[in-house]
Amino acid sequence: MKKIIKCEDIEFQIYIEDTDFQGVVYHSNYLKYFERSRSEFLSYANISQNKLREKDLAFIVKSIKINYLKAAELGNQIVVQSIVEKKSDARMIFYQKVVDKISGEEFVNGEVEVCFINLSSKKPKKFPDDLLLIFD
Repeated sequence: MKKIIKCEDIEFQIYIEDTDFQGVVYHSNYLKYFERSRSEFLSYANISQNKLREKDLAFIVKSIKINYLKAAELGNQIVVQSIVEKKSDARMIFYQKVVDKISGEEFVNGEVEVCFINLSSKKPKKFPDDLLLIFD
């Protein structure tokens, strides 16, 4: 059975380092914001990516679809909102978006497919039990 979980929202302010010379968020930085949200999801689940790497295991991004709707600008307060759907015991999809904290206007949305693998063999592995319990 597939299960969907809402992740904790995370908030950021847009700083000059996030922007291009026009003062708008550089397009690839939205992927960084998405990654921070996914990493926080694992942290909330008490899953240490460092400990997984010590066991030769890791989460990898298999695919990304992203829609740029409007550029966030220097000084904006943004919120990264994510929900995650378990597709199998080794694959999940994060549905993510970046919105303006004040107006709720959506800047970017996307889908990120994540798989869990053995780093040496590059073969899929079952998610850690702590993560599977969240989806039950």
